[in-house]
Amino acid sequence: MLKEKLKAKKAKIGIIGLGYVGLPLAVEFARQGFSVVGIDNDPKRVRQINKGKSYITDIKGSIVNNLVKNRKLRATTSFSVIKSLDSISICVPTPLTKTKDPDISFIMSATDAVKKYISKGQLIILESTTYPGTTEEIIKPKLEEGGLKAGKDFFLAFSPERIDPGNEQYSTKNIPKVIGGITKKCTSLASLLYGQIMDTVIPVSSTRVAEMVKILENTFRSVNIALVNETAQMCGRLGIDVWEVIEVAGTKPFGYMAFYPGPGLGGHCIPVDPLFLSWVAKKTGFESRFINLADQVNSNMPQFVVNKVVDALNSHKKSVSGSRIHIFGVAYKKDVSDSRESPAFGILSILKSKGAIMSYTDPYIKDIEFDGILLKTKKPSNNFLDKIDCSIIVTDHSVFDYNTIVKKSKLIVDTRNALKGYKGKNIFRL
Repeated sequence: MLKEKLKAKKAKIGIIGLGYVGLPLAVEFARQGFSVVGIDNDPKRVRQINKGKSYITDIKGSIVNNLVKNRKLRATTSFSVIKSLDSISICVPTPLTKTKDPDISFIMSATDAVKKYISKGQLIILESTTYPGTTEEIIKPKLEEGGLKAGKDFFLAFSPERIDPGNEQYSTKNIPKVIGGITKKCTSLASLLYGQIMDTVIPVSSTRVAEMVKILENTFRSVNIALVNETAQMCGRLGIDVWEVIEVAGTKPFGYMAFYPGPGLGGHCIPVDPLFLSWVAKKTGFESRFINLADQVNSNMPQFVVNKVVDALNSHKKSVSGSRIHIFGVAYKKDVSDSRESPAFGILSILKSKGAIMSYTDPYIKDIEFDGILLKTKKPSNNFLDKIDCSIIVTDHSVFDYNTIVKKSKLIVDTRNALKGYKGKNIFRL
């Protein structure tokens, strides 16, 4: 029986999707003694894992290597392995379409693969962030097409990923795990599974509740970031240092939580998840005005940064066209190698369209492609910075030599308050 296998850690675990969510989850299961197979369409990822290497900053290569050597972890591109597994967690991307509607094509592709090889007694858990109703209304009917029934022949649950890349305090193991099943038994089995590897498991009444929890968490952040981004623009008009305002407001011990402005939202969650909720709300005839307004404010921040660059160059009687502009950091947040939805791309595209000659430095990202152009990271030597007309700090990586950046840059637009404490007429702050 599945319950006994889970308790004894004899269950065979499968993880579909070996990205920033799937690989840490696979590693944690393997570290706790389970036999784990990761399934991914990317042959390069599969080869790296099977060679004992990690391609994610938060996961040390030595850990992956030990797990592979001890035959607790392996990877494959073949979905046929699903038929031999006891539990399958789906951890694939859920982006937006160009019209900002949910794109669940990766979820559907993974579900089709599971449906092809599903067998009685298996536990299927969706971790990919999606709109409320997806598990019950789309995944469940699809998996039942072969005749097996959810809650009886197989078990189905939703458990939102809450991973925070680059966070050294909270990891897969110690972030509380929310779980909602199609039935009480589904919830119980999924809770038992994750309870074997995580410190805290929080069962909820349904898959819809679990789906909504993740959306609310990131909508909360999106709306508050939009508020402080708008406040930053306001303070600029009023001649007030928004960073000082936020710092002092944070001294209040209750009723206030500090959020910080920046060049725009990035990553796989905050820019995307609230629009999932907005989309599904619209289907019911409800207009989510806060969410839409927050998206508008945050989406306009790259243009606001460009305006700052224009002001900086104007102070030196230079135009954007023909100027050499260098970006420090294209990852969506500091000290990670993830550039998904990074505001850096919007800034690059706008400045390029205005005739600027663009370059960038990011020790975590060797090359990027935008508007059909491939750029490679540059080492910001003294001679190189001497030729740059304006530098932009988009991502405040800890490894950057800010002393050299300030000393050698003719102009700097700092979007992250990375240069707090530095003074100079060449520094333009958000």
